[in-house]
Amino acid sequence: MNYKDYTARIEFDEASETFHGRIEGIRDIITFEGGSVEELKKAFHDSVEDYLQWATEEGFTPERPYSGRLMLRLPPDLHRRAAVLAQKRGESLNTLVRECVLRELGSTPPAPRSSRKRPAAG
Repeated sequence: MNYKDYTARIEFDEASETFHGRIEGIRDIITFEGGSVEELKKAFHDSVEDYLQWATEEGFTPERPYSGRLMLRLPPDLHRRAAVLAQKRGESLNTLVRECVLRELGSTPPAPRSSRKRPAAG
């Protein structure tokens, strides 16, 4: 569930028949709940609005979830070598770095797209 760039993780408690949510990607703890999808959505939106209003009233900048953009500084030689490798693979430098991070985190990167063209049928 998303609202104003905030994402929530939702769980359902069968015993109470209630949805529970928590905003992810920030250190502040913001939770909400609802007995139906409509109630849950409203509670989520209200919680985000309350958080933003509280930040304004208290004079602090509210945390924002990760945008997915990352400034990366590399030594020039490493930057060049990575760019050459990405070019050889027919992919972007961004894709190469993302796959390396996924591998390091133990996630499976998506299969690389082939830049080779299929031979014409003849």
